[in-house]
Amino acid sequence: MVIMNTELLLARYSANTPRYTSFPTAPHFRATGEDSLYTQWLAQLPPDTPISVYFHVPFCRRLCRFCGCHTSVVHHDAPLLSYTTSMMQEIALVASKISHKLPVSHIHWGGGTPTALPPECIKSLMDTLREHFNVLPDAEIAFEIDPVTLTQEQSDMLAQVGLTRASIGLQDLDPKVQEVIGRPQTFEITKQACDGLRAAGARSINLDLLYGLPLQTTESVIRTAQKALELSPDRLSVFGYAHVPWMKKHQTLLSESDLPDGSERFQQRMAIDRTLRAAGYVAIGLDHYAKPTDSMAHALENGRLRRNFQGYTDDHAETLIGFGASSIGSLPQGYVANVGGVPAYRKALEQHKLPITRICPVSDEDRLRREVIFRIMCDLKADLPKIAAEFIADADLIADADSALQALAADGIVEWNGAQLRVTETGRPFMRHVAACFDQYFAQGTARHSKSV
Repeated sequence: MVIMNTELLLARYSANTPRYTSFPTAPHFRATGEDSLYTQWLAQLPPDTPISVYFHVPFCRRLCRFCGCHTSVVHHDAPLLSYTTSMMQEIALVASKISHKLPVSHIHWGGGTPTALPPECIKSLMDTLREHFNVLPDAEIAFEIDPVTLTQEQSDMLAQVGLTRASIGLQDLDPKVQEVIGRPQTFEITKQACDGLRAAGARSINLDLLYGLPLQTTESVIRTAQKALELSPDRLSVFGYAHVPWMKKHQTLLSESDLPDGSERFQQRMAIDRTLRAAGYVAIGLDHYAKPTDSMAHALENGRLRRNFQGYTDDHAETLIGFGASSIGSLPQGYVANVGGVPAYRKALEQHKLPITRICPVSDEDRLRREVIFRIMCDLKADLPKIAAEFIADADLIADADSALQALAADGIVEWNGAQLRVTETGRPFMRHVAACFDQYFAQGTARHSKSV
C-alpha cells in the first residue's frame, strides 16, 4: 500500500458525491402525483414497533447566506400560525391511514429554525402528535436551535414539551466570517443558550461547526473549535460548507474569491479533527464527534451506529415519518418526500391528500447495497460476504466495485482483500467516495452534489 500525498489525494478523491443519508439517494426518487402507495405502506406498519418522527419547519428569523436548507425568512407570525395548522392536519391525516396508535421513540425538529415558531405552535404540534401517536415516556425529543433568536419563553416551552437534546449552530466565531455569512453570534450568546437549554432539560448538547466558509483560515477554525470545547458539548458536528448557488440563490451573495481553495479547506477540516480528538472526543464516521460517555460513542463501539436524514444517530427505529414541507420519510418499503413549497403543501392538505411529491420503493438489491454503504459510512468497514448472507444474496451482486476498490487500496484510502473492506484513517475524509463505489445509480445520475471533502 502506497500512501499518496494530500494534494494528489484531493485531486483524485474530492469530487462531488452524495452524502448518503439514504440509499437510493434523493435525486433518484421518482415523481408521483398520488399518495396511494404511501397509504399502503403506512397501513402495513406493525403496531408495537417504535417509530421516529421528523418535523420540518422551513422558516427562520434571519437569513444566513451560507445556508443550504429549505427555508425562508419571516418577520411576523401569520405564516407560522398557518403552517402550524397545516402540520397538525398532516399529523391527523397520516394517523388516519394507520389502524393503531404507533409508539414514537425519537422526535427531531429541524429546519430552518424550529424555534422560529411561536411557543404556542410548538405546544400545539406536540399535543397533536401525542393525541394521534403514543409518544413513549423516554422518547428523545431534539430541537435544532439558533441561539441568537432563542427567548426565555421558548426555552420554557421546550422544557414543557419534554426537550432532551438540542443542536446549536455555532459555525464560526470569527467576527469577519460572521459578518460575511450574515450570522453575527457571540460566544456569550451561545453559552447563554447552552446553559438555558440544559436548565430546560437538555441532557445532550450538540454544536455544529463549519469549515470552508468565506474568509476562514486554519488558525481561525482552530480558535473556534477551542472556544466550542469550553461549552463542554456532548457532541459536535463538523460540516464542510456546501457552495451550491445553482440551488440556493442567496449563496450568490458570497464571493467565491473569498472561499478557501481545496487544500486550505482540507487543512481546516483536519485541524478541527486534531483539536477535538486531542480533547478526548471520539471521531464518529465522517463528520461527528462525541464524548466517550455519549450514547453515540457507545453505538459506534457496539456496532449499532445508524445514519438517516439528520446524519449520524443511535436511533434504531426502522420507520421515520416526516411531517412538513420538503420533509422526507423512510419506511421499510421505501422513501417518501413531501412537496417542497409551503403553498403546494398547504393545498394538498386542504384537499385531504398526503402532500408527497416523490417516492422511492427499495428493491432487495437496494437494501443490500444500502447496508454496505451505511456500514462504510458508520463503521469504516464492511464484510461483504457476511452482509450478503444476512440479505440472502450473493456477494457477487456487488463485486462490480472490485476494480474501484483496488485503486483506492493502492492509494492508501482502503484496505481490501476481495471480501473485507476497511477505510483507513487516511481515507476517512474520503469515505463518501468509497461508498460511491457501491452506488449503481451514481454514474447514471445527473444530479449535482456538494464537495465530498
